[in-house]
Amino acid sequence: MKNTLFDSLFPKNIPVFFDGGTGSLLVARGLTAGEKPEYWNLTHPEVIEELHRAYIGAGADIIKTNTFGAYRHKLGDKTEACVRAALENAKKAVAKAGKGTKIALDLGPTGKLLAPLGDLPFEEAVSVFSETVKLGKDSADLVLIETMSDLYELKAAVLAAKESCALPILVTVALDERGKLLTGADVKTVAALLEGLGVAAFGVNCGFGPSVLLPFVKEMAAVSSLPLIVNPNAGLPRVEGGKTVYDLTPEGFAAEMRELFPYATLMGGCCGTTPDHIAALKKAAEGITAPTLTEKNLTVVSSSTHTVTFGKEPVLIGERLNPTGKPKLKAALREENYGYLAAEGIAQVEKGAMILDVNVGLPELDEPGVLCRAITTLQEITDTPLQIDTSDPVAMEKACRLYNGKPLLNSVSGKAESMAAVFPIAKKYGGVVIALTLDEKGIPDRVEGRVEIAERILKEAETYGLSAKDLIFDPLALTVSSDPFAALTTVNTVKALTEKGYKTSLGVSNVSFGLPERDRINSAFFTVNLSAGLSAAIMNPFSEAMMNAYRTFRLLTALDPSGVDYIASFGERDTLSSDTLQGAIVKGLAEKTAALTEAALQETAPLTLINKEIVPALDLVGEGFEKGKLFLPQLLASAEAAKAAFEVVKAKMPKGNTVGNEKKIVLATVKGDIHDIGKNIVKVMLENYGYTVIDLGRDVDPEAVVEAVKREDARLVSLSALMTTTVPSMEATVKALRSAGLDCKVMVGGAVLTEEYAEMIGADRYAKDAAEAVRYAEAILGRA
Repeated sequence: MKNTLFDSLFPKNIPVFFDGGTGSLLVARGLTAGEKPEYWNLTHPEVIEELHRAYIGAGADIIKTNTFGAYRHKLGDKTEACVRAALENAKKAVAKAGKGTKIALDLGPTGKLLAPLGDLPFEEAVSVFSETVKLGKDSADLVLIETMSDLYELKAAVLAAKESCALPILVTVALDERGKLLTGADVKTVAALLEGLGVAAFGVNCGFGPSVLLPFVKEMAAVSSLPLIVNPNAGLPRVEGGKTVYDLTPEGFAAEMRELFPYATLMGGCCGTTPDHIAALKKAAEGITAPTLTEKNLTVVSSSTHTVTFGKEPVLIGERLNPTGKPKLKAALREENYGYLAAEGIAQVEKGAMILDVNVGLPELDEPGVLCRAITTLQEITDTPLQIDTSDPVAMEKACRLYNGKPLLNSVSGKAESMAAVFPIAKKYGGVVIALTLDEKGIPDRVEGRVEIAERILKEAETYGLSAKDLIFDPLALTVSSDPFAALTTVNTVKALTEKGYKTSLGVSNVSFGLPERDRINSAFFTVNLSAGLSAAIMNPFSEAMMNAYRTFRLLTALDPSGVDYIASFGERDTLSSDTLQGAIVKGLAEKTAALTEAALQETAPLTLINKEIVPALDLVGEGFEKGKLFLPQLLASAEAAKAAFEVVKAKMPKGNTVGNEKKIVLATVKGDIHDIGKNIVKVMLENYGYTVIDLGRDVDPEAVVEAVKREDARLVSLSALMTTTVPSMEATVKALRSAGLDCKVMVGGAVLTEEYAEMIGADRYAKDAAEAVRYAEAILGRA
């Protein structure tokens, strides 16, 4: 399999080698705590050039520019000068080395969390990345987007690069020990988004040494058709003689990397690695060939955290978020009552919907604006993928752009105008498209006619760079009340398309229009089409007849081994329904939570309601987050719901009583570090449990932390750092707190830390995640 963008740079079938760490080596050369590494492009160009030359001499085929954090909100009016100097330093190094080493314009994360979860608007993030790309594109050979821990920010960065230059785009993400991004996306979801967006290669960097990353790289290789990148750390950090060192020698690093040779096409290093590590790695790889790439041909869509794959078993698409024939939904859309959409979406997921169709098409509405608001609202409270359902290309593109994940688009037809409008959107944003087998002449009444339109749609899609895996064909269900052969034609078309290897979808309920007892007809029609190979159905998950047909089909076709799911459907129903107060809090339905709280207070005392309903719901949220069943969007939505409940309770409390307490925790990202995603997650969890959090923000001086602890009389401080270069700032902050003689405990966390490292710098506790931070707060301060 050929990868045109990648092969244009590296045509030989041999591994390609990146350079290694930058920040850790600059610290060794005198970079001080809090000093911005990017400024060294201007103040110490000879050091940056020498570092590049050392890596080239070690055998690096690609060197990364010293621009990891070269963004205007960090460097201000020095941004342009720093970026241009970084490229110039790299070019000089390559020229003096006399080799064909490629230069990668290096882009790290912004350090901010994107809206609606954070305060950085999506388009502002795109603008930030675009500015740096435009400054460096003329001197670089490729763009490397690295150390990404948020899928939405990753999408913004890739779009910025695509829209600002024609260079190949390579991406690496930073995974946690479970193989997930900080905001919850798993490996399959990352692969789905990046293949859809058309990057040249992707993989992992930072966080851990090679052996820890191995199972995640294997998983990437199983689902991805792209060349894979592996740039690990040199193991884990520790302190020796007051300096940060890593536990893998060059030889040890190379030995662990050998296990990755069958999977990785590009290899290098991150924190703690040196030119000696790259030289040892290249020597270990002498004589091997790059892995053979195979096209996986997976049809997948995703949310911000997980994917749905078509073809393995039938996919259920909930149809209830479509105003056709639904007066309550129409009223909610007109009144901008997005809470109703959220509750309806959650209810469908509870019933078994795997994807939610979202259609807001009312003539009197601003469809692009309303659709985008609906998409955003739903993605705040559910990690279920969405189907963007609109006939308005403007609305479709706007929704695709802000959608967090790989979208499903409904729909395109065989009409030339439709294909010209939809296919460019699908190609740019990596969407999968529902393709209707109709054209300018209408819907053929024979199987052959519908299959012919499907073939024609595919042929046209290929001219836009799409393929069969990017299309799901809808052979169209027409009502049998007007055509007795309508159902047979549809079923036979599903069968014919399936035999060609295509994926199919149907709006099942259309078959029964105008007839009584429609559920009977729909469920029987559904079963027949499933037997013909139907890949997906747009259906009503509230229909027991339809759900029973689905469960029974899975049982009878060995998709439900031992009948586990079938039997479970007759057991006790999910007690955590969104119709209960606990369920509404856990599922992040703020408006519903407030209403249920009001109703509950008619019979339950405020403090009893807090202790018996609200706090247990928060425990469930914390447990779900810790186990990886809930992710950041749901965590933040649950926080808002809990806040809504507390506000209602406060209004009913007798005077003199309070909700929660004033147990205070000072929170900060240390000096020189602008990354606050992890800190913000900890903040949400602590506030959820009723603690008062004094958030000092990012890039905080040690003295500012000391003053805040004194001012607030706080007994617990939580410090965060993501970058190797800022760990000395964390150590300095801990020392400043100790020197001030303050009676407080210090908890630390961040991707570059370990428990051993935390102990060495004098911290009282290392918290690997937000749930552990809450447990430590409870141990020190008691339950809030």
